[in-house]
Amino acid sequence: MRGEARHRRRASPRPLPPCPIPCRLCETAMPQPSGHALITGASSGIGREIAREYARRGVPLILSARREALLQALAEELRAQVPVQIVVADLADPAAPAALVAELERRGLAVRILVNNAGYGVPGRFPDSDWATHAAFLQVMVGAVCELTWRLLPALRASGQGRILNVASFAALVPGADGQTLYAAAKSFMLRFSESLALENADRGVNVCALCPGFTWSEFHDVTGTREQMDKLPRWAWLQTAAVARAGIDGAERGHVRVVPGAFYRALLGLVALLPNALLLKAMRRGSQRIRPLD
Repeated sequence: MRGEARHRRRASPRPLPPCPIPCRLCETAMPQPSGHALITGASSGIGREIAREYARRGVPLILSARREALLQALAEELRAQVPVQIVVADLADPAAPAALVAELERRGLAVRILVNNAGYGVPGRFPDSDWATHAAFLQVMVGAVCELTWRLLPALRASGQGRILNVASFAALVPGADGQTLYAAAKSFMLRFSESLALENADRGVNVCALCPGFTWSEFHDVTGTREQMDKLPRWAWLQTAAVARAGIDGAERGHVRVVPGAFYRALLGLVALLPNALLLKAMRRGSQRIRPLD
């Protein structure tokens, strides 16, 4: 009997103390600060994968986009993991950001994480589209980003653990390409906006991160009508949306101000830093016309 008791004691070791180091293996079990993640443009692409990744980590979600059916489908998928609310909004409407925040207040929903992801591209050169098209684009890509951030920032500061993830682009880090007149400019704005905002809020518990992915598999190029041209790129130049989403969320949690997913794009960024701007402009002109000729 005495030997059996000793055996039972040996087979039941004392429980280990809690792990002090957060990691990918245990992050879903770790307690999350209160508050929702508001994700704009959540109906498809990178936004949809960001929603899935936050759900995997146990963060309640507020999904917003124009297409209600797609939002409903994603919400039904993720409600098995976390509470999910949807708010249909077209951020091309200048009144939409204020109306969106007012709806959150009406429902009593606190936002701890803001993901400014909504965006799209206008194909063709600058004069090819009318001004109303460009104005709507700028409202979504610049105006709505700034206004939503401005309206929600006090609550993010008050939480002491706020996060802002702005989905920019690798286009913000290189000279503008032929046919990307406003897109590259808007993404460059988002990057600089994120950097300044990060400096302003570093001592207020708010991490601000600009996610700068390169070419990513999504419906982006189907919507712009450039899928055929973009398929000319080699497969190794493309990123997967799930990997991009994880990189952005991890970067925001770790306090990184800028995240460039993918070893290829990080190496390319290093090369860009070494080359004269005039040479880069020539290379961008040749490359953009080869991939998507505009004339």
